[in-house]
Amino acid sequence: MPHYLAMTYTADVNWWAPEQAEELAEYRRFAVDNAEKIKASAVLHPTPAATVVRVEGARGGTVVTTDGPYAETKEAFTGYYLLEAADLDEAVAIAAQLPAAWNGAVEVRPVIAAR
Repeated sequence: MPHYLAMTYTADVNWWAPEQAEELAEYRRFAVDNAEKIKASAVLHPTPAATVVRVEGARGGTVVTTDGPYAETKEAFTGYYLLEAADLDEAVAIAAQLPAAWNGAVEVRPVIAAR
């Protein structure tokens, strides 16, 4: 069965802070309700924990790193779910249940199986 990556874009918050408890409970409810379709998932640290990596020139060039996010945005890439679904329509129906779809966005992409 095909896999789809559902990437969540939400406010860039600390999901473990007390003020996020209600929304985090919604994510947990989603995970329980869709456990048979979720093959992997993760919550990301807020974007200030990010490191952007670039190579100047081509392969073997100078590695340049920058602390923090690449760009200032209202919504940040905050997590993902690897879904197993019969087709894109089913993957979209599952992703629509994510709280990120209600107050942010969820990007769904087919995954190309590594060989």
